[in-house]
Amino acid sequence: MTRLSRTLLGAALVVGALASAPTARAAEPDKLLPPESDLVAIVNLKQILDSEIVKKYALEQIKQTLDGQDAKKLLTDLGLDPLKDVDTIVAASMETKFGNQAEAKYILIVHGTFDAEKMYKTAEAAAKTNGDKFQMVKDGATVMFKVQPDNGQPPMYATVVNDKTVVAASEKKLITAALAADAASKPAPLKKELADLIQRADAKASVVAVSLLKGKLDEVKLPGGGNLPVKLDKFEKVLPAMEAVTVTVKIGADINLDVVIGMKDEDAANDMRNALDDLMKQVKPLAQFAGAADPRLKPLTGILESVKTGSKNKDVTVSGKVAGADIGKIINPEN
Repeated sequence: MTRLSRTLLGAALVVGALASAPTARAAEPDKLLPPESDLVAIVNLKQILDSEIVKKYALEQIKQTLDGQDAKKLLTDLGLDPLKDVDTIVAASMETKFGNQAEAKYILIVHGTFDAEKMYKTAEAAAKTNGDKFQMVKDGATVMFKVQPDNGQPPMYATVVNDKTVVAASEKKLITAALAADAASKPAPLKKELADLIQRADAKASVVAVSLLKGKLDEVKLPGGGNLPVKLDKFEKVLPAMEAVTVTVKIGADINLDVVIGMKDEDAANDMRNALDDLMKQVKPLAQFAGAADPRLKPLTGILESVKTGSKNKDVTVSGKVAGADIGKIINPEN
């Protein structure tokens, strides 16, 4: 169960780095989100798996991975088919400090259709047979499972909320709080700024990621020096003025990207737009050179040409598109 959650989160972060969408019906904050959340990603996994691009270029590879011996046994024991049973994944982190090595607190909320009893019994059996890595633990009256990764990373805690929801988190108290929030059936008491960002996003988007950044990028240092093909000094100077960011992804026949960066004031927004435009001017010739050296990279030029920047008041906007045909050329340049 926990391995699957990690896999789904990884897939979510990869897709979110690509992404896009026009706004329609507003999204609503998940009621299980912790009040202290400052970064939230919402992944509409079912919509992504049903998209034309994924069906054409990735679905078979995903099926092959899930049919692997270890994955297939785990999924069978859990009574879970992630291609059919998982609807959405919500990931959130707290006390995020970019540039700081301290590990952020996080929670994963997976919604779908689950066999809650079978999942719980599978986890209970694993705790008996593999106790050094998988243990049943308590936080007060709350029963959950603790997973210790092989790579020495901090443990993860997880439990089945009901036949519609599974949660995993970095701390026991986050699991306990999520169960209490589910029982209370009240709206998530998020910070107003974060809740506003979520509610302004498109609920039908493939991926929405929002984050509060005020004061979190002050210590970030970007790579510099003559060894890099691009100069990032202008971009680094405006990072401390970033206060929020929203990334919206729409995956269909193409992949579209919309990013809104909230800056501290209009002057900072103009500086950010100029820094982004300067970065694009440096990157485009590199993309042309890469395309000439490797046919698979030729579509990069067209992708970068689709990127548009703008600014209005305190907001900077960035939009772009990856055409399905270009993805096909990158995967198979001979066709």
